[in-house]
Amino acid sequence: MNLRDLKYFVALAEHLHFGRAAAACFVSQPTLSTQVRKLEEELGVPLVERAPRKVMLTPAGRDVAARARSIVADVEQMRQAARRSEDPEAGTVTLGIFPTLGPYLLPHVVPGIRARFPQLELLLVEEKSDVLLARLHDGRLDAALLALPVADDQLHVEFLFEEPFVLAVPESHALARQDSLSLRDLADERLLLLADGHCLRDQALDVCHMAGASEKGEFQATSLETLRQMVAADVGVTLLPTLAVKPPVARSYNIHLVRFRDHAPSRRIAMVWRRSSAMAGFLEQLAEVFRQLPPDLLVPDAGTSQTHAPGGPGA
Repeated sequence: MNLRDLKYFVALAEHLHFGRAAAACFVSQPTLSTQVRKLEEELGVPLVERAPRKVMLTPAGRDVAARARSIVADVEQMRQAARRSEDPEAGTVTLGIFPTLGPYLLPHVVPGIRARFPQLELLLVEEKSDVLLARLHDGRLDAALLALPVADDQLHVEFLFEEPFVLAVPESHALARQDSLSLRDLADERLLLLADGHCLRDQALDVCHMAGASEKGEFQATSLETLRQMVAADVGVTLLPTLAVKPPVARSYNIHLVRFRDHAPSRRIAMVWRRSSAMAGFLEQLAEVFRQLPPDLLVPDAGTSQTHAPGGPGA
């Protein structure tokens, strides 16, 4: 058994297709197929069910794939650690980030990362939080930006910042006349929320429960931009993270943003990586760059109207 064969099998487990797995490994399909068969012979169990036009892993194959991913990831970390012993700020980092944070945070931090680590190759992966956690555990990510809490003893959690929410309402809504509001003002409101699987949905539901509000259950969005457009269309109100309403995000027609006073609802963002990671020292330096956001970027604007006409400036 060698590392090359484990890489081939990990690729097959990822793609569930011999041709695509071979292409990902830059080898011919017969070569990859032959090495996978050798691995099966060495282990004495079938790892793959080979059906016409379909590849499935056996129960043993799923177990071997999980272990093989961990081994391949550990070896890659050893290589990264060796390279960083010569140049601590060079190499590749694969960083995960969830969809309701990535498009709004990255424009503010990527230039700083490039300036601080000019030799670094930063590979970004955008997925929902549960997918990021799974990929972090099996070694396909070096680190991930996640919303707290993250309860996992195998992971190191480095707090970065707290991001308040604002309420987005149509201009015709009664709450649009207020400069700020309290959670009590949301009582009896029905909020538009994201679909299941988004961590922001869970955070918004927590706010609903605290405020005595509920969900407008006949509609669930798949992105913050859809929520924003539904508010603009006078369908309802929603919670938006502060970064999602700051430049360079374009303003939306017919939306009024109202900040919360006193104990504003918020989400806490952290960078997370495996405690066993050989890159821990460098990841701490990278986390520090994410902490250096301009202070006013996380401060909601008071009573902001987004009333540009469609097609006008900022639309």
